[in-house]
Amino acid sequence: MSHDLAPLYAQHIATLRARSDNALALDDFDHLLIAASTPLRKFLDDQDYPFVANPHFRHWLPLTDAPGSWVVYTPGSKPKLIFVQPRDYWHVVPDAPSGYWVDQFDITIVRTSAEAVAALPQGNRAVIAPNCPEVNGVEANNPEKVVNYLHWHRSYKTPYELALMRQASVAGTRAHRAAEKAFRAGESEFGIHMAYLAAANQIDAELPYASIVGLNEHGAVLHYTNFDRTAPKQSRSFLIDAGASASGYASDITRTYAAKGHAEFQALIDSVDKAQQGFVSKVKAGQSYPELHIHAHHVLADVLREHGVIRMSAESAVQSGVTATFFPHGLGHPIGLQVHDVAGFQANESGGNIPRPDGHPYLRMTRVLEPGMVVTIEPGLYFIDMLLEELRGKPAAKDVDWAKVDAFRPYGGIRIEDDVVCTNGEPENLTRDAFAETH
Repeated sequence: MSHDLAPLYAQHIATLRARSDNALALDDFDHLLIAASTPLRKFLDDQDYPFVANPHFRHWLPLTDAPGSWVVYTPGSKPKLIFVQPRDYWHVVPDAPSGYWVDQFDITIVRTSAEAVAALPQGNRAVIAPNCPEVNGVEANNPEKVVNYLHWHRSYKTPYELALMRQASVAGTRAHRAAEKAFRAGESEFGIHMAYLAAANQIDAELPYASIVGLNEHGAVLHYTNFDRTAPKQSRSFLIDAGASASGYASDITRTYAAKGHAEFQALIDSVDKAQQGFVSKVKAGQSYPELHIHAHHVLADVLREHGVIRMSAESAVQSGVTATFFPHGLGHPIGLQVHDVAGFQANESGGNIPRPDGHPYLRMTRVLEPGMVVTIEPGLYFIDMLLEELRGKPAAKDVDWAKVDAFRPYGGIRIEDDVVCTNGEPENLTRDAFAETH
């Protein structure tokens, strides 16, 4: 696998160098300095939170656990890695860098973060680093023009990045299969999550985001992360939103399952799944993501009507806000080095903002799709008590079958999510391809 990645990585670094040359020229910077960062300290404690490396650092190399280290790029020169390998008997000392990527860097090994800072070049420097925790001896300026340019172009994944995202998808789908098996066996949410971690071969801190593992009504809590330790008396339904990581790249996958004997809810899942695959097929160059999101509302309105939940036209359901009761979040978001990746609203490489359409405050992307972008497609239908109570007070309530709503409440909700690459032709569905590979 690493042999296959080597040529892709060389091309990736060449691309990053060219982008960085252009970005630095915008404000006449001499050097680009990217901090891996250091862990955040817990308040009133002598322990740290789990370390998460700066995504800009991970963009250059597959090091996810190199606190205090730096990437240094000077136009016209080979990139440098200043790698902190501490003298330490409290923790595992990282091995010296090795692997398919090291030939692309000049590597200097130091013992402390202070030595790393001392090794940084002087001059007019663009320093990309978090402001908290601060780095002693160097100030993060995160120049806006540079960051905007780099974020815009990070939207277009290189073949190397796509290869890692395929790996993350395979790890995630393998774990999803284990989670479904645990659900079918009657495990608790906590037990299902443990099965997921074991199959992914990753601990919680290594996952790209906190897993959502919801049985029954808990599927109606969009970001449910409680993990009940006791299984319910009857497991009717199961919603899992969980991903995996590969060298700093994320997968983000959601599936919903019905227990045996719950045919009506299974039929609703099947309809959402069919609709979702229709939305995926539209991930093509030139497609406005907000328009795809609004199209999804109309299709899901038809699903609600097909299953007897509403008695109005799709147009009326969308205009009156009824679909927003059952589908209250956005269709998806950019994904890559971060689960909710950067530049989803950016107007161009200089910055700017493309606003969300009115009435859709939770949409996480407003750009037009282009080849190289990777987005999630994650429609859902939920039976959320708070939103349903609000709907009861509106004129459109007369066109809702409340008995049908009450029949679906015990199942919580449905979300189906795939990670999809926009190409020059048909979309590449990373998630469905990975499920097929791990069957």
